[in-house]
Amino acid sequence: MTDRASNPSIGRDPQAPVKRVLIMTAVEAERDAVLRSLSRASAAGSSSAAEAGGEPAVDVRLAGVGPALAAAATAAELAVGAYDLVVSAGIGGGFESRAPVGSLVVASEIIAADLGAETPDGFSSVDELGFGSARVPVHGGLAARWAEAARDAGLPVCQGPVLTLSTVTGSAATADLLADRVPGAAAEAMEGYGVAAAAHRLGIPALEIRAISNRVGPRQRELWKIGEALQALEQACSLLPEVLQS
Repeated sequence: MTDRASNPSIGRDPQAPVKRVLIMTAVEAERDAVLRSLSRASAAGSSSAAEAGGEPAVDVRLAGVGPALAAAATAAELAVGAYDLVVSAGIGGGFESRAPVGSLVVASEIIAADLGAETPDGFSSVDELGFGSARVPVHGGLAARWAEAARDAGLPVCQGPVLTLSTVTGSAATADLLADRVPGAAAEAMEGYGVAAAAHRLGIPALEIRAISNRVGPRQRELWKIGEALQALEQACSLLPEVLQS
């Protein structure tokens, strides 16, 4: 079992400087977009980063698809490395009223939206059942600064809850149900809760960012904009080193 003695990240002060970051993506295309962004940011450099003593070290790893694989992969990385921040990054679906295709969502909270039980009165989350929590908080200060930096760079962005689902939405009825279940929900994906739960277990702050490739609802693959979303992800992640130094 990993403990404070074997991993100095456990229970770290969330206000302490971020020196090493772990970014988890589900698939190679997302990983490659993040790596391109970091390479571009490093090549561009910044006077503020130099004055602060250099940019944080960033490792980008594959999480796999779904919350279980994501949690296991993240836990494995955290068992062998000391990190100050963990980020779940990738593309995802946007709730139409909050996050249109091509925009970015920085999570204000990470929620496992289908973790619970069906009851005669409808869905009950594990929180309501008394079996833990389906919600993981994010590092609020960094989330706000990342969203602000994206906005300043001219990127369309919002902050809101990002939902994690084991089965992504494929109908308007389910989209409406989820929007009612989590007021203000902005995006859905499949890995954020797993990544964040592994980090939270060790007291390490977490973030999630999603570039929107499609709207949450019926699966109309011909309307998906995966290439554009990956470009938006690359642009957003290129801002992260500067955000961490601000």
